[in-house]
Amino acid sequence: MTENFQTIDNLSVVIPAGGQGLRMGAKVPKQFIELKGKPIIHHTIAVFEALDWVDEIILCVPEAEASHVKKEMFNRSKVKVEVGGEKRQDSVYNGLKAIDRNSGFVAVHDGVRPFITEELIKTVYEAAKEFGAAIAAIPVNDTLKRADGEGLLQENVDRENLWRMQTPQIFQTKLLMEAMEKAQSESFCGTDEGSLIQFIGKPVKFILGSEFNIKITRPEDLILGEWISSLDKLDTK
Repeated sequence: MTENFQTIDNLSVVIPAGGQGLRMGAKVPKQFIELKGKPIIHHTIAVFEALDWVDEIILCVPEAEASHVKKEMFNRSKVKVEVGGEKRQDSVYNGLKAIDRNSGFVAVHDGVRPFITEELIKTVYEAAKEFGAAIAAIPVNDTLKRADGEGLLQENVDRENLWRMQTPQIFQTKLLMEAMEKAQSESFCGTDEGSLIQFIGKPVKFILGSEFNIKITRPEDLILGEWISSLDKLDTK
């Protein structure tokens, strides 16, 4: 367990935005679909860019988009564009290798979660300083059931202590790099960065996220996103 700091120190941020967004059915990758007149990824980056304690933002995009993004969209001092990989884990690894060597902590945040807030980032970050790894997450409230291969009810699933993962996920940089390198060497593919930390046997703290902190992956998410963006203030809790 790391020292529990009471102040905000500077942070590196990796934003994987390498997906193609096939479920959206759009002509461009989902991160470049417009929301309120600007690409979704613009809104996501703007939240982190406005924080003076964020040192750098590594944006990982599809190779075909990298040149365009560098020249036209994110020519900003804090933002560095890297080519993403085939899978999310590959994109994060590429971004992680590009951050400042003196970085003590790194946040990983989905490029298509544009409604993240400073309050939630700060809360997750403070927990990461205490536990080494912390993730925004939402407790599962719906009834859960498991089906068989034909879609027929098989059994009920106890939802107690079950959580839905969100981002940001924030870690000691050296801890995430250790986990990433072990996963790469052993061909382990995690569903998120928290699963990589679990893979090396280290604890991960869950922090209550926000139902507004949606991931825009389907057409109905975009409709919901338009509504959320019209609100004056987001309730992060």
